[in-house]
Amino acid sequence: MPVSEGYREYVMGRLERVGQVTARNMFGGVGIYFEGLFCALIAENVLYFKVDDANRLDYEVEGMGPFRSGGQTMQFYEVPEEVLDDDEKLRLWADKALDVARRKLVEKRGKKKARPKKKK
Repeated sequence: MPVSEGYREYVMGRLERVGQVTARNMFGGVGIYFEGLFCALIAENVLYFKVDDANRLDYEVEGMGPFRSGGQTMQFYEVPEEVLDDDEKLRLWADKALDVARRKLVEKRGKKKARPKKKK
């Protein structure tokens, strides 16, 4: 999943127009965080945003597919180039990816609270 430094700089420059964004190297790719939440990744010089049932259709209509790694399909879909090149569209799609990450966080917290405590 190598990522060229030039592509990483380009994507981060584009995403900085959207909001507070940070990047971390991970498994040969780059994890991208909006407001501290994992919302996107770059692998093999392709940008992917986090998806769920609320925004997956946006990607499928554009003919974009999911990120696959090690035979598994992840909940990240390829961002169309025309979205990456358009500030307004990029902001909208990034906001939707952030909403997905927020929902996932709430779900995760809810599952932790729902577990009964073990008796000693």
